[in-house]
Amino acid sequence: MERRTPSNKVIETTHVAALGINLRHLRALSAVASTGSIAAAADELCRVPSAVTRSISELEGALGKQLFDRHARGMTLTAFGELVLVRARRIAREFEEARNQLAARGGIAPKVDVHSLFAAMLNGRRLAVVASLAEKRNMSAVAQEFGISQPAISAALKDLELGLGTPLFERTARGLVPSGAGEIVAFFFKRVLAELRHIGPDLAASEGMLQGTVNVGALPLGRTQILPRAIAQLLARHPRLHVATFESPYEALAASLRSGDIDFILGALRPPDDAKELQQQPLFQDRIAVIARAGHPLARKRPLDFRALRQATWVLSRHGSPSRELLEHFFSDARQAPPEPAVETGDLAIVRGLLLDSDMLTALSAHQLRHEIDEGSLVVLDFPLAATKRQIGLTQRAGALPSPGARALMAEIEDVVRQSPDFSAVPRAGA
Repeated sequence: MERRTPSNKVIETTHVAALGINLRHLRALSAVASTGSIAAAADELCRVPSAVTRSISELEGALGKQLFDRHARGMTLTAFGELVLVRARRIAREFEEARNQLAARGGIAPKVDVHSLFAAMLNGRRLAVVASLAEKRNMSAVAQEFGISQPAISAALKDLELGLGTPLFERTARGLVPSGAGEIVAFFFKRVLAELRHIGPDLAASEGMLQGTVNVGALPLGRTQILPRAIAQLLARHPRLHVATFESPYEALAASLRSGDIDFILGALRPPDDAKELQQQPLFQDRIAVIARAGHPLARKRPLDFRALRQATWVLSRHGSPSRELLEHFFSDARQAPPEPAVETGDLAIVRGLLLDSDMLTALSAHQLRHEIDEGSLVVLDFPLAATKRQIGLTQRAGALPSPGARALMAEIEDVVRQSPDFSAVPRAGA
């Protein structure tokens, strides 16, 4: 398992096979699948039959699978070919949506044939270069990342801009700044890269083997128990899988989810207005609790009232975070002033250290500090925050087709939640 931050999240240069898939070959596969013959596909693509035949042969060689059965009357897809066709058609739809967005907001003519233009980018590697340019905004850094020359990048970028009829980047003294069209192109190139990345795992899974990389957006609540347990159990059965977790604020993870950089998010679900284009699946209901060290002066105080809580010293998550907002709403609904934190942090290790070494209080889900509560070094104070309930679950991009590994990890997470007694009653101080 690997943990990452958004600054190095996006372009997986380790996915050599995915980056090397020729986009023209995928177009050829789609055409042959829909027409049933090389000759008809050649007519549709305005290519000579020998070029289409070569595209299919090279794609089969690159993937190591026979994608078509050859018959006297034409060609039919094999089971492997059917799997690749699903991704090829999804890639075609991403390119079509890119064209629509570019025509609406990027200043290109609606008649531009983006399928041919983007297929002329040759392969996923070139898509990755353009997407990486939009992130790093430094041609030298991207050239070093992909092991190619800056003139080669400039030439490919110029060809793409000429084909679209609009600039994708503005050259400034501080580097490359993506235009509106550049942002659109980079966004949809990332989605295409996600589809390319899943082709190999799709084929392997059809033969009973899970492999490839699963990119998980991990919000705080799932990091302590649920995700580690699910990953450990899944990798014990499928050691060829690789899992990368990304720890960032929800907004950054949601943006990465929409662009295909990550496969799903585990954590607190959001209101519909904050989760547009996303699909949310609740797993269990959680609420925050007031937590302190064992032996804290308030641990055995009965009853514990608002006045005692206001006089305490607090460490809380940053303003605007879900747990902080829930706590403030709770106090507001009770017509009480919320506690003013002495420390604000999103780092659970800092919260844990301050609680253990001082008389500070916090308000978090008890699941985030479950190990310390179970061993007795931290306790939940007898001040129920019943109105702070929230749904915890999985978030995916609407319309996404996750890789087999991602689907397996989500299923494992569901099993962990369903089977674990930790998601029932929370132990209380003095109990």
